[in-house]
Amino acid sequence: MNTFKYVYGGGMTRKSDRTRALLAETALRLFAEQGYEATTMRQIAAEAGVATGNAYYHFEGKDAFVQELYVRIQEEHREAALPRLRPGAALSENLAEALHAGLDVMTPHHGLGGVLLRSALPADSGLSPFSQASERPRGAAVGLMGEVASASKGTPGGRLGERLPHLLWLAHMGVTLFWVLDRSESQARTRTLVDGLAPLLGRLLTLLRLPGAGRLADDALDLMDRLEESPRPEGARR
Repeated sequence: MNTFKYVYGGGMTRKSDRTRALLAETALRLFAEQGYEATTMRQIAAEAGVATGNAYYHFEGKDAFVQELYVRIQEEHREAALPRLRPGAALSENLAEALHAGLDVMTPHHGLGGVLLRSALPADSGLSPFSQASERPRGAAVGLMGEVASASKGTPGGRLGERLPHLLWLAHMGVTLFWVLDRSESQARTRTLVDGLAPLLGRLLTLLRLPGAGRLADDALDLMDRLEESPRPEGARR
């Protein structure tokens, strides 16, 4: 899989760096081959030829392998997307470039995506992109969407402008989920989704800047705040 070939600079001259990369590559290969739940830390260590204790020294558990993958994907996404952004271009154009760059980076991991999705869906899963454990890659992804907005013309100000990076990240998460489930050749349907979604979001934001539309945006943001800050009590009606 060679997923972590780029993690460490200097050709991974340190033995500990090489061991860490080997463990990561082995873990992700096993996740793809036999599933996340079926793979154990002991098996990862044995396949890599490393003592189990040494594996735990480098990674505290299976989730840590996936979190490192998330971080590296976000770093590669930023490196791929920033040169493609055009200062002063429409948000729809820059957003499409950023989303396509993300798909380019994720393409080698498509087979693993479906395996991890089953473990990431539960609300209490550390693999969820919304979990506390995923705060670092999530922050990087939201930050990239902030750079997309900053590079673009005509983006809204005020409260909507402040929340725009997070909203664009949610759109990115929707595209990612679609991509994970996309079985079309080279995930061509996801590319079509991006080409249609980016201008649609751009037009929606333009409409929200019209007189009288501000209240609609505030209502939507208020709802987001309530959903994020107020977990449903046990036994509440669904």
